[in-house]
Amino acid sequence: MGDVSERFWAKLPDGSRDALVNGLSQSELQSVLLDVTRERAAKVKPSRLLQRWKQDRFVWPSTVDPRELVKTQQRLWELLPEKFAGVQLSPVAPLGTCSAVATINQHQVVSTIRGTEVASDPTNELAIEAAVRRRAGQDRVHLATCQRVVRAQPFDAPGLTAHFELFALVSSARDTGSCRTEAELLIDHLSFWQAVLGEKADLTFTAFQESALRDRIEDTVRPALGVAFTEDTERTKSANYYAGTALGIGVNGEGLGDGGFTTWTADLLGDAKERCLTSCISTERLTAIGV
Repeated sequence: MGDVSERFWAKLPDGSRDALVNGLSQSELQSVLLDVTRERAAKVKPSRLLQRWKQDRFVWPSTVDPRELVKTQQRLWELLPEKFAGVQLSPVAPLGTCSAVATINQHQVVSTIRGTEVASDPTNELAIEAAVRRRAGQDRVHLATCQRVVRAQPFDAPGLTAHFELFALVSSARDTGSCRTEAELLIDHLSFWQAVLGEKADLTFTAFQESALRDRIEDTVRPALGVAFTEDTERTKSANYYAGTALGIGVNGEGLGDGGFTTWTADLLGDAKERCLTSCISTERLTAIGV
């Protein structure tokens, strides 16, 4: 991608890149790109569509039986506590939703020419919605969604595709000191995943930074759960993504998803006292293992 881009810019007059990036308003740039896209689309033939359908990993249908997937979705919604408000998210989000909030490389996201990006992580979008509701005066926000997302980075592991479905939770509240708020949010999320996965639930945490939360896990979180909540000291994944403590969600050692505390609502609201917990699992993996 980088080599192709550099060759393209080298063919244009000096200053072209700056003009496109900084010299045009969003609406002007959008108009130019829409014209280019319209003209290119006009040249597409049916035979080319068939070729792209077979070659482009972004458009391949999922291999999961949608009837079984709907059953999984229904069960998740039925088990979700009433305190979690369901949110039907748009398939697109404002451009920069992941790179600005979660510091994800924009190359891992499918950007559009209309100043948006294809949804790639519902927790980022729910965090923005949570910040909106917190600013409107809601004391404690609990949100949930089920969304099909698209990831632009290649997946080498078998069975992983460019698009998949996630069931996600995001909670946001103001800090009350001694990590009591964090403990309460953990119980809200972990109790739900425990109800979904039952006795087979494999719930773990990793403390990337030491804090009073470890004490709250011992005296508050673990006693409130009906399954083990063990520490994964070997995990290094997402150490720079989550703020302090990350979660692992699985069944008998098989990972289904993860989560953790982030600074997203604190950053969005400009308030360091805001606490935000996210967690999600793959509904297709959950369907496949038949829990």
